[in-house]
Amino acid sequence: MSTSLTTAKPEPATPPVPHRAVTAVVCIALAAVVAAMSSLNVALPDIARSTHADSTQLTWIVDAYSLFFAALLLPAGALGDRFGRRLTLLVGLGIFGVGSAIAMTAGGAPELIVLRAVLGLGAALVMPATLSTITGTFSAAQRTKAVSIWAGVAGGSAVLGVLASGTLLEFWSWRSIFALNVVLAAIAIVGTFRFVPESADPNAPRLDVSGALLAVTGLFVLVYSIIEAPTYGWTAARTLGGLAIGLAVLAGFVLFERRTANPLLNPRIFGHRGLAAGSMSIFVQFFAFYGFIFVVLQYLQLARGDSPLVSAVSMLPMAITMMPTARLVPRLVSRVGAKVVCCTGLVLVACGLFVIAQVDASSPYWLLLCGLLPLGAGMGAAMTPATSAITEALPAAQQGVGSAVNDLSRELGGALGIAVVGSVLSSVYRSNFTMPHLSDVPSGAAAGLVEKAQGSYAIAAHIGGPVAQAGTSAFVDALHLALLICASAALAAAVLVAVVLPKKGS
Repeated sequence: MSTSLTTAKPEPATPPVPHRAVTAVVCIALAAVVAAMSSLNVALPDIARSTHADSTQLTWIVDAYSLFFAALLLPAGALGDRFGRRLTLLVGLGIFGVGSAIAMTAGGAPELIVLRAVLGLGAALVMPATLSTITGTFSAAQRTKAVSIWAGVAGGSAVLGVLASGTLLEFWSWRSIFALNVVLAAIAIVGTFRFVPESADPNAPRLDVSGALLAVTGLFVLVYSIIEAPTYGWTAARTLGGLAIGLAVLAGFVLFERRTANPLLNPRIFGHRGLAAGSMSIFVQFFAFYGFIFVVLQYLQLARGDSPLVSAVSMLPMAITMMPTARLVPRLVSRVGAKVVCCTGLVLVACGLFVIAQVDASSPYWLLLCGLLPLGAGMGAAMTPATSAITEALPAAQQGVGSAVNDLSRELGGALGIAVVGSVLSSVYRSNFTMPHLSDVPSGAAAGLVEKAQGSYAIAAHIGGPVAQAGTSAFVDALHLALLICASAALAAAVLVAVVLPKKGS
């Protein structure tokens, strides 16, 4: 009796994931989209002179990106989970790179606004795909290190973007900033094709299209009403009606998400006090941070007359205190608790903004420095415990949701911060830059200059003489109020975190 034995062929082993290469690629992609939130702020005076954009248009040029980035973040992340993170990353980078290439040729503000919105769509596809690629393909041992690198890049890219833009503007025009986007996107696309494996969640639920449409519509109407308020008036029916409609649509989104089977974002998770306090803290931190960056870089160039590079370098003390403070936070939390550290950080942010709100056109740099140091330390102290409060409030199976809430709080805070600060800046500037400031200019010419320069402080500064003086005075008044609003928001958040964040788990 003979027995034939057949040996099954072993299945080919899955090639190991090149962890370092994948981490480098996703961090380049992440740095490109995060830096784009702040990098264009350095170029606003140059853009205003080149395109004759007024202050409302300048706000839209910056905030169209942030708004679409924030509004589409959750549905874009869901698409990546369902159809593949690598594919989503490539599509997002392609949109970001092509949109940036076209933006280099833009001749006017309306084109730039539309293209920045397109870039925001690309960024929304990229950012969640970078983190979920790490969590979905790395082993637990490799994941912790890679996520810490990812978090560092996410935190530092905004400042690095400002510095890179300031350097580029020393040699070229604002269009070079979009060229940098193209280069980074191209490198990331090549690296993604070469190193990043495909990953997806086979159990991902069907995309909540209705919820996504409600969220995008509500946020757009709300931000549009805030940014356009200086043009129509804060008490105008159009403005008040738009604000009411935006809030009503967002309320409808919350009600819809509570009832749908597969919600884009389940509002019930905010019943966790730690998650609610952490997300509110992150929201306010980036509301204040991006609002501050939007206004202070214009102040440095227009009121002080600094070059773009000097303006960017002037921001570095904030990063110098932010990074060491962030490294000390785990030890501080273990000694005094997350609540104390987070609240102290928010108070330091408020103090820093309050000090900077005292500057005028003739202020020495040391006064600005005295505000930048506590601002950076406060951001470094407040960010980590707020993020930890979000993640620790949810079980391991819901850490993806926690990451999405953290990202959404950050980007939405930044979008609304730019919208509110830009709107206040424009409103106060327009009301203060009036005919009495132009008494030395012939009346006919003055009327024409006011009509042209009103709301465009960069153009007023470029004209020079009495118009520049009037523009600087009006701009500094607007700067003071805008920064005081950001400082007040940070103080209010400190109080709310002290009340809401539970002591347990501190």
